[in-house]
Amino acid sequence: MKQDYSLLGESGKAAVASGLANPHWFRPKVDPKDIRELSIKQDLRPTIDALIWLGLLIISGSLAAYTFPSWWGMPFWLVYGVLYSSASDARWHECGHSTAFKTQWKNELIYQIASFFLLRSPYVWRASHVRHHTDTIIVGRDPEIQNMRPPDLIKQVLSVFGVIELKLNLLRWYSHVRGKINEEEATYLREKDFPKVFFVARVWGLIFFVTLASALFLNSVVPLLLVVTPRLYGTWQMSMTGALQHLGMAENVTDHRLNTRTVMMGPVNRFLYLNMNYHVEHHMFTMIPYYQLPALRELIKQDLPEAEPSIFAAYKRLLPVLWKQLADNKAVIVYDLPKNAVSYRDEVKHLLPHSV
Repeated sequence: MKQDYSLLGESGKAAVASGLANPHWFRPKVDPKDIRELSIKQDLRPTIDALIWLGLLIISGSLAAYTFPSWWGMPFWLVYGVLYSSASDARWHECGHSTAFKTQWKNELIYQIASFFLLRSPYVWRASHVRHHTDTIIVGRDPEIQNMRPPDLIKQVLSVFGVIELKLNLLRWYSHVRGKINEEEATYLREKDFPKVFFVARVWGLIFFVTLASALFLNSVVPLLLVVTPRLYGTWQMSMTGALQHLGMAENVTDHRLNTRTVMMGPVNRFLYLNMNYHVEHHMFTMIPYYQLPALRELIKQDLPEAEPSIFAAYKRLLPVLWKQLADNKAVIVYDLPKNAVSYRDEVKHLLPHSV
């Protein structure tokens, strides 16, 4: 039986009525001094990371355009697409939290650039992501639940190419250009931010116009391959890593150890993903910068499930659960805790009979 994931439906109302909305989340007991130290932001590390990202983006894009239409340029397009789309997702995320840089204008600059690359309205999505953290994977409250139960496997495949989100974001953009906010957006977006949403959408419209005009003037698709379409051909990496954040985990719980997973990754994926593979840790202590998340895990690992050792291992555990959810939408992954960890709350009891 399909649940109502709409923010305007009965599930959301029930979550509010039952007190499940905006719950008191479990957090490990740690010395506040340690958390304060880990929360200290800097400019050097994120500036270096940003310069590497933008530098590689410019170099790969230039080489891709220069070699077009030769097949020798294909590797450059693949690199450019991942840097444009997938790497932007992590930078959009961290700078949206204002946790990457110590200097706020740097957070805002990278956030606005990444928001455009992803075609995510910066003010709408910032508000949406706040709700994702207050009501993580609570049905009818979290606007960022990636896949519903039972899972739509076709939709999941299309998400690898960014088709679903691109369509949704362009429809939202068109609505914002016309000065309209939809009903779901209005449940989490502040009214005073409406004019900012409309202004950004119209600026983007000018960029789209210039891009299309350039393509027509040059009689070339290169401008279109450099702007907007990387959102399709460069999304696969963020889809691969992003699906592992919450998919297959519990809904409607108050412990991030039950609805979020951490996956160990290599240096390239961690650079592209800005350490968001430490996702349980991020949800527990949202204001800790990405470059401190490995240290945070060391601090609290006695209360955390063992991390998945690789992307491959995580999918090996996840895919059978998604398949089982086609027939049993209560099928779920529940990770074992270390022997001396603080136990799960009583809510785990209704999950264990369905644990795969």
